[in-house]
Amino acid sequence: MGKPVQTDHLYVHKDPAVCGGDAVVVGTRIPVHVIYRRAQAGESVETIQRAYPHLTLAQIHDALSYAYDHVKEIRSEIQREDEAFAHGKRRPSA
Repeated sequence: MGKPVQTDHLYVHKDPAVCGGDAVVVGTRIPVHVIYRRAQAGESVETIQRAYPHLTLAQIHDALSYAYDHVKEIRSEIQREDEAFAHGKRRPSA
């Protein structure tokens, strides 16, 4: 496996050993696409924080910023996750 890669976002990195290398909030196993998906469903950052109380608002905002900067990547991760779930092969993402 490779080493974690810091992105251009302070609170987001990619580590091949964590969540298949998807972008996650640093120090967690929470993929950015999970936060993005919740925001797209209409949840506020405060509501997302209540679901993940160990995350700061700054981490959530930065994860969303990363997602908006990398929409194609994030949507691809969501599609892959949805397909895996549909086939009963859901890999753990958070």
